Amino acid sequence: MNAQVKLDELEVGFDVPAAIGMDESAIQTPCLILDLDALERNIRKMGEYAKAHGMRHRVHGKMHKSVDVAKLQEKLGGAVGVCCQKVSEAEVFARGGIKDVLVSNQVRDPLKIDRLARLPKTGAKIIVCVDDIDNVADLSAATQKHGTELECFVEIDCGAGRCGVNSTNDVVQIARAIDAAPGLKFTGIQAYQGAMQHMDAYEDRKAKLDVAIAMVADAVEALKAERLEPELVSGGGTGSYYFESDSGVYNELQCGSYAFMDADYGRILDRDGKRIDQGEWENALFILTSVMSHTKVDKAICDAGLKAQSVDSGLPTVFGRDDVQYLKCSDEHGVIGDPQGVLKVNDKLRLVPGHCDPTCNVHDWYVGVRNGKVEALWPVSARGKAY
Repeated sequence: MNAQVKLDELEVGFDVPAAIGMDESAIQTPCLILDLDALERNIRKMGEYAKAHGMRHRVHGKMHKSVDVAKLQEKLGGAVGVCCQKVSEAEVFARGGIKDVLVSNQVRDPLKIDRLARLPKTGAKIIVCVDDIDNVADLSAATQKHGTELECFVEIDCGAGRCGVNSTNDVVQIARAIDAAPGLKFTGIQAYQGAMQHMDAYEDRKAKLDVAIAMVADAVEALKAERLEPELVSGGGTGSYYFESDSGVYNELQCGSYAFMDADYGRILDRDGKRIDQGEWENALFILTSVMSHTKVDKAICDAGLKAQSVDSGLPTVFGRDDVQYLKCSDEHGVIGDPQGVLKVNDKLRLVPGHCDPTCNVHDWYVGVRNGKVEALWPVSARGKAY
């Protein structure tokens, strides 16, 4: 969806779920809504934290897939740019005016490498992760073909068990190859511990990060000995950013979900044993849904089913209510437990999705709401950009 599309030419209920100035009660459902006040508070809070700790914050664009949200994070939170997972995502952000884009993943397919090597022509700095020395020659050849430069992070597998190298020697060897390759620049290290982000207990997350930080520190010292000191050491998520920022090793964070929050992240506990959605961060993203049937005395049926959300991390919760509960879903329907019969047809509920990233990817628009009115309509700019 073109971010420059003229909103007044779009039809509510077909092209878009709402119009600017509309009452929240008239928004067409199911759709994604953003509480703009909560979103802005979250963004400012993370920005102030990063600044106070001398950290750069590169927001994770794969979470919201929105150029508009990324620009708000730059404006209000001082974000330096975005990271994303795919070349096509990177293209959306670069074309949309984001000037510092990290593909926090490996790019190996020849066509994807070629597209990646063209992206600096948009005026953006482009960084890509490498975990295999054989990838270096391919990236270098593509930059020479297009007369561009790509910056590179060597990725360390610091516990996620996915991409990344496992030894300091491999980090050094790949960094040397990048440094020697025409059209490439060795910029630093990617070290994101994704496997522990949703562990409930603070101390359990800390134990995992202590291991990761030790691995990264060893690699940094070895690179310094080779006169290849990394400019950036990047990582950290919503469940761990305080560990990376206090490590003395990392200097860039990659937090994403903090801005929206979801039910799964909300369950994890802070240092004091308190859920992080009850003080640390606010719920700003919701699936707005309507009750469409109530023929069963104790159950209401809403219009937000599987096609409106991802349930890989669990079912959504009903925001601000303890008298009703989202029980199960099928393709087009959600079953709401309503033991007291308090809901009626056309009532609207705000659902906190179980997992924000894949939920956002099944919608075309964000409806920004403030004081009961629609204030913004933002396209999910990189929706479906999975290649």
